[in-house]
Amino acid sequence: MFSNIITTIKALNPESITKERKAVLLPLIDFIQLKVSNSQEARINFICTHNSRRSHLAQVWTQTLANFFNLKNVTCYSGGTETTALFPMVVKTLENSGFKINTISKGDNAVYSIKYANNEHSIIGFSKKMDDDFNPKSEFAAIMTCDSANEACPFVPGAEKRIPITFEDPKAFDNTPQQAEKYNERSLQIATELFFVFSQIKS
Repeated sequence: MFSNIITTIKALNPESITKERKAVLLPLIDFIQLKVSNSQEARINFICTHNSRRSHLAQVWTQTLANFFNLKNVTCYSGGTETTALFPMVVKTLENSGFKINTISKGDNAVYSIKYANNEHSIIGFSKKMDDDFNPKSEFAAIMTCDSANEACPFVPGAEKRIPITFEDPKAFDNTPQQAEKYNERSLQIATELFFVFSQIKS
């Protein structure tokens, strides 16, 4: 894993997570633990309305932290109720945390290669619907990362489990002086909570 990402991870403070928030994270812990205990693949699809910000941050950090905790049977995805684009500030925020990102194709919905280690598969980042062919069709947990997607999708086709773990949208700070700070704050919140999730898994 790249040293700057390890530095970012080691600076996370899971003790800052409230008891109420830990209760929200518990169903995801239970899902991963069950899969690990049964030597099964834990497929996790993070779903947000536009698949442009929070769902990508959650997908990237979950895949990275699974590797950090040496859990090899965790595979992460993301999708939306509609397609837009991976927001450029998300790319910049992840780069600032140590990820190496290359643009595979440009356009209205650019495709990115996101790497957290030299010898691991790239995470492919682009906006897509939750049922895109890129995503699993069954035996996965659907994690609802925004309130609107959570309300709009009471049922996610193929999902074994549907878990709302919502985050505030940094989009509210787009084109303001606080933009970079707020995107980083949200990214680190997501990383911190997922660090806590994986710290609870017994392999």
